[in-house]
Amino acid sequence: MNVDRSDDLIEVIKEHFHEFSKGQKLIGQFIVDHYDKAAFMTAAKIGNTVDVSESTVVRFATALGFSGFPELQKSLQVMIKNKLTTVQRLSLDDDSDDSEEFVKKVLKNEISSLKNLADNLSQEKLDEATDLIFNADKIYIIGMRVSHTLALYLGFYLDVILDNVKVINVGSFSIFEQMVRISEDDLLICLSYPRYSKQTLDAVNFAKERKAKILSITDTESSPFYKMSDVSLLGKSNMATFVDSLVTPLALINSIIINIGMREKDDIVKYFDLLENVWEKYSIYNQDFDNKNK
Repeated sequence: MNVDRSDDLIEVIKEHFHEFSKGQKLIGQFIVDHYDKAAFMTAAKIGNTVDVSESTVVRFATALGFSGFPELQKSLQVMIKNKLTTVQRLSLDDDSDDSEEFVKKVLKNEISSLKNLADNLSQEKLDEATDLIFNADKIYIIGMRVSHTLALYLGFYLDVILDNVKVINVGSFSIFEQMVRISEDDLLICLSYPRYSKQTLDAVNFAKERKAKILSITDTESSPFYKMSDVSLLGKSNMATFVDSLVTPLALINSIIINIGMREKDDIVKYFDLLENVWEKYSIYNQDFDNKNK
């Protein structure tokens, strides 16, 4: 059997359950019952859990049509990424009682994600995103829930460089009321990470109906925003804890801001010269502390 990328792996396992050997049925049942944990376990650990050999787990993966267990694991992770609840994320590390070791594991994961970004971020894609931003009459930025933090951060720095930026307010007003004037000459920047927000998806569909350009900042090609966008910038993150990691997305956003800033360096210098005068006149920063540390 061959599992298509769009298939629900759990349903495929259930459908072909009768074809499996005794050991494979144990593996399949474990994945069906505990897919949220199985996606982040090694083949050896799954084997130990259900009392079969590691090679049996590998053969189970090939029986499903995968090249090996890593491909099966990746398929599981893609399938569940948008389904994990906070409670499920918390339970992923039930077996770990060593908080220090767990924190180190999380930090190593962050470093790995940043390295992946550095190795795979395309300058061509950055330039395409920058062109969309400079060519837009008006730029709308949307991010819901924790992604709203990213939207505010990007909006703050784009507003330093440009004067046509609007961050969608997620509180008082309907997102559609705030986007009602969006047109084919405008750009919507959407920021969305699992669990993907339905409101963000609605906003992108609303903008596309009005032929606006779409720039998405998201995690993988399996994100619903990837195919909907004129340009997608991917900042993959392998985090699977109850905390949504913003490290890699922020690094990606900084890369965009820097790329934009390199084109408008002279204007940015003038802008910050003006700001420094305002900050000094109105004592925005603690001058006594600054003077002591000069």
